[in-house]
Amino acid sequence: MTAAGSAERRLVVLDIDGTVILEDETMSPGVVDAVRAAEKAGAEVMLATGRSWEGTEEILHALGLSPEFVVCSNGAVTLRANGDGEYERFHIETFDPAEVLALLGAHLPDAKYMVELADGHRLYTEHLGDWNLANATRVPFADLSAMPVCRVVVVSPGDSEADFVELVERIGLNEVSYAVGWTAWLDIAPQGVDKGTALERVRELLGIDGSQVLVMGDGRNDIGMFEWARRGGGRAVAMAQGPQEVRDAAGEVTGSVQDGGVAAVLTAL
Repeated sequence: MTAAGSAERRLVVLDIDGTVILEDETMSPGVVDAVRAAEKAGAEVMLATGRSWEGTEEILHALGLSPEFVVCSNGAVTLRANGDGEYERFHIETFDPAEVLALLGAHLPDAKYMVELADGHRLYTEHLGDWNLANATRVPFADLSAMPVCRVVVVSPGDSEADFVELVERIGLNEVSYAVGWTAWLDIAPQGVDKGTALERVRELLGIDGSQVLVMGDGRNDIGMFEWARRGGGRAVAMAQGPQEVRDAAGEVTGSVQDGGVAAVLTAL
């Protein structure tokens, strides 16, 4: 692709939860039509999410998307279309979870834990209602550390978001990347890995100029891709209902997911 061609082509990256879908997994108002219009205008529209592939595929289909790449597990897993309508695990980042699990297990013995292995299989300690447990096996806590993982997910229903933020600061998680969710949800990835690191790899492979990047999200796990987009001269847009630190990290704020914030941005392109 020529330099001029790459400068004209736009990369639009959307988070899933709280960005394109509501809590009940229904679509944000107008988002499907807006995504279709953006693609028709020549944009490469893709998803970058904390979800595993099993929880991402259905949203991809619901949006009518078939991008070349999909970023899952907060950047630890990148999938690529194989040309036959299927996606294959293209780039995987892993780490040894033993130390961080031992640390968290000591402080949060009653929490629910899940790890994702390099091949996509997941291991979990207890069932949780909103976890998609396809391709997952329940195991004792000790078995979670048996092999390298792409990510660790910790959910502690008895704790608040503030409790998790305080815990992370107190115990120190220096050898990993992490993001705290709105509830007591901690998502841990390999050190130095986030949505932005995966998206930079994708951007280079697609040959799209950094100034033509637009990313949208609502959570702390989106801050990395916001910073990445802005460093390259692109746009980062936060949803109105996101935490203040997330909105501060973005260059722009759109309406909430309930009010169709993504559709408002895409239809204005």
